[in-house]
Amino acid sequence: MILDQITKLLVLKFIALNGYISIFSFLKLVHFQNSGAAFSFLHNAGGWQRYFLIAISSIAVTWIPFYYVRNKNKPILLAGLLFILGGALGNLVDRIRLGYVIDFIYLHIDEWYWPAFNIADSSICIGAGLLLYDAYKRRLDD
Repeated sequence: MILDQITKLLVLKFIALNGYISIFSFLKLVHFQNSGAAFSFLHNAGGWQRYFLIAISSIAVTWIPFYYVRNKNKPILLAGLLFILGGALGNLVDRIRLGYVIDFIYLHIDEWYWPAFNIADSSICIGAGLLLYDAYKRRLDD
């Protein structure tokens, strides 16, 4: 969460809204405001999505510590939960403070662009991957 918030503050300070800095031929740092969810889903929904996404994130942030305590002997699961918690908190702070999430990592190959994302989004994806791996591993062990 801290890394996510620091990088977003740097983007706010050094990159104009909708501006960019080219890092490599396939990577740009951009300054986009995403009022929707992942991949800008619901970004044109008229404003209600802010409160809906705050509610969903708040439920996740509240639920994860309880689930964490109940699964102390599952290190991969716990790591996944911590990644998801950090990412959810990072984006939740943006939604409450700004009303949108700052996305700044923009990958592309030629004219094919991946939707912009941020450190919190990456953390959530890593966490989800760890949860899937843990579930797969436990299924093999059964």
